[in-house]
Amino acid sequence: MPRTKPADHPTGAQLRAARGLVNMSVLDLAERTGLAPNTIKRAEGDNGPAPVNTANARLMVATLQAAGAIFLPAEGDMGAGVRLATPSQPALRRRRTRVAPPDVSK
Repeated sequence: MPRTKPADHPTGAQLRAARGLVNMSVLDLAERTGLAPNTIKRAEGDNGPAPVNTANARLMVATLQAAGAIFLPAEGDMGAGVRLATPSQPALRRRRTRVAPPDVSK
C-alpha cells in the first residue's frame, strides 16, 4: 500500500511560490536548511504533494515561514496557496556573498 502524505504536506507549487515571495534562491534555502539543492529542486518539481519525506518538507516550510511566507491549505474548490505574512514584507537579504578569487599575481 502506498504511503500517504499528511494533510499539511506542502505541494511543490507552494514551495516554489513561497521561495519566490520571500526572495530566496534554491541555494539560499539549501544553505538555511542544510538540505541538498537537488532535494529542494525535486520537492518543487511537481505541482502535487512535494515528493520528499515529511521531515524535509516540514524543514523547508518552517524555514520559509520564518522568512515571512504563510502556507494556506486547500479549501473547497480552491487549491492550496501561499502569501506573505505582511504586505510590506521586506525583501530577504541574501546570506551568500561572492568571495573574490585569490590574488595569484604575487
